[in-house]
Amino acid sequence: MLIESSPANLDPRIGTDAQAEHIDALIFDALVRRDEHFGLQPFLATSWENPDPLTWVFHLRTGVRFQDGRPLTSRDVKWTIDSLLNGTVISVKAGSFTTLDHIDAPDPATVVFHLKKPDPALLFNLCDGAIGIVPYGSGRDFWRHPVGSGPFAFVSQQIDRDVVLARNPSYWDSPAKIARIRFAVVPDDTTRALELQKGSADVESNALSPDMIDSLGRDPHLVIDQGPGTNLYYLVFNLRDPILRDVRVRTAIADAINRPLIIQTIYRGQARLAESLLPPQHWAFTADVEQHPYDPAAANALLDRAGYPRGRDGIRFHISEKTSNDETVRLVAVAMQQELALAGIALDLRSYEFATFYSDLVRGAFQIAPSRWIGGNENPDIYRYAFDSGSFPPRGSNRGFYSNPEVDRLIADGASTTDRSRQRTDYVRIQQILAHDLPSMNLWYLNSVVVHSRRLSNIQPNPSGMFDFLRTATLQ
Repeated sequence: MLIESSPANLDPRIGTDAQAEHIDALIFDALVRRDEHFGLQPFLATSWENPDPLTWVFHLRTGVRFQDGRPLTSRDVKWTIDSLLNGTVISVKAGSFTTLDHIDAPDPATVVFHLKKPDPALLFNLCDGAIGIVPYGSGRDFWRHPVGSGPFAFVSQQIDRDVVLARNPSYWDSPAKIARIRFAVVPDDTTRALELQKGSADVESNALSPDMIDSLGRDPHLVIDQGPGTNLYYLVFNLRDPILRDVRVRTAIADAINRPLIIQTIYRGQARLAESLLPPQHWAFTADVEQHPYDPAAANALLDRAGYPRGRDGIRFHISEKTSNDETVRLVAVAMQQELALAGIALDLRSYEFATFYSDLVRGAFQIAPSRWIGGNENPDIYRYAFDSGSFPPRGSNRGFYSNPEVDRLIADGASTTDRSRQRTDYVRIQQILAHDLPSMNLWYLNSVVVHSRRLSNIQPNPSGMFDFLRTATLQ
């Protein structure tokens, strides 16, 4: 399998890059797992209760063993989280458990989480892709030879070259069909495509450009499997900007951008329109929101009413968009520049190396900037992180400095209960308010695309881009 870069750290308590999280999810199991609607289902925990807002009781699956033969018990679960918080390992993932007071392990099959305050994100922070359970006593050097309870066991890693996993024959669930996987690190997009065409690689997942995928789809030796993805691309508006603080301007920009055309041309149809931060298959998603179809006439009318007449050169005003130097991102920005010009908006583009771009983004040093959510938008508590008035940088990712007391109230109410019906009511209303206020503009969800040789079958692309399909894939 081809991957773009080496995983930074295969300790599931530490690794936060995509490669680490995707490979870790094959080595380690979590307490709970996400289903097709992003609800949370049993995994290592067969059940759980929330007897009061500050207590979560998990009942563990019995008979599970780590790949070295040790039994997995409540002591291991407690150690996994405690080691994040007591300094045994240093990781940004510790921030996911700041509401935790302490953990009890009253018997080998029971774990009790005691919280300082209610935390609706706790289950998501314990799910697959977020963190896996490690053996008791695992220290800072655990990454050198990680041991989990998942369907594949770690064999070796050579930085910037490869990671090798082997099937875990004693896996507690259905064993994997593939005996051995080598994740080969190939940073270059074109080289990855050539490796697949030559037959020297079997598979890649979401690691090729739309143009490459379109070209490889005509190769009779390869198969393209794709399905709806959850990775969301969006535009952030800086609401402290004197022009962009006017909702009519933001709405006009949304109306002036031809998203379907960009999807069909630049993305080769490998994406779908987004009208919400949550993916459409999510239990809290609603389509009953204000829509923003391509309508340049409406955009022009809104800008006229907002008091921005065209000058002699046809331009109403200039605004700037900062982007990274990623080729596809820059192509999208150029397309938007041409479309906004039809509404009299001169979009000045500035591209930067990613670290510089990201630094400006988190500091609010921009007018408009593209960004994306990868996985985070599968948890409805993302609204607190992205749009609550208390989440301005550096405390959160409300990078456009949006503030709406009603949205704050709804976010707090959704976080105060585990009642799914009440939460859905809150999150539906939040989506409706945001679709009107447009602190950011949702663009599209990218498809999850797996390109593979014909000797590999039973491939089901994961919406989040995880490598879960390797749990069930077969090799001829």
